[in-house]
Amino acid sequence: MKKIKNKESEKDRLESLTIALPKGKLLEPSIKLFSQIGIKVKGVLKDTRKLIFDVPAKDVRFLIIRAIDVPTYVEYGACDMGIVGKDVLMEQEKDVYEPIDLGYGYCQIIVAEPQDAGLQKAGSRIRIATKYPNITERYFSQKGLQVEIIKLYGSIELAPLMGLSEQIVDLISTGRTLKENGLVVVERVAESTARLIVNRASMKIKYKRVKEIIEDVKKVI
Repeated sequence: MKKIKNKESEKDRLESLTIALPKGKLLEPSIKLFSQIGIKVKGVLKDTRKLIFDVPAKDVRFLIIRAIDVPTYVEYGACDMGIVGKDVLMEQEKDVYEPIDLGYGYCQIIVAEPQDAGLQKAGSRIRIATKYPNITERYFSQKGLQVEIIKLYGSIELAPLMGLSEQIVDLISTGRTLKENGLVVVERVAESTARLIVNRASMKIKYKRVKEIIEDVKKVI
């Protein structure tokens, strides 16, 4: 009887899930989403430094981490599933399964410049400040344009105002920050919404459990 119990425990362990959720704007709607499918986690939205939250009744563990780290945790199997913006996936190009566009967290990746900037001469090499160097390089390469990319980690809008770059590639939701800093959108690169991603090995090893969550999520979005 003891051996049977151990086998059952091992099976339960293998079918448990660890899910990475991003800090920031996507966290609250992501918590709400899982609540809608019956996986309710308490205390996440409180002012706490806690990063791991367990839901024993559902055999689920949530990790609350930076959005930029979510694809890495999922790709390497530290987490079975995760939620992250499409912008992050486009930039990192991680090897993960992306079964669902969740629809919330809508933003746009855009090219912007000072509203009083003159038109760039054809073929001229311009400097682009961005926290999305890979997306930027692909976008301008497809247009046949050579640009110098300057990677920044915050306050991208300052770059053209201080002469660091002629344009920026950034993520916007309302565009208010651009407007308040005298910048205007000149091109739209891509759209971004929250995506559910899955580790490829987990999709095979824990197929039944992962598929169940995917189908439940599809029903509520």
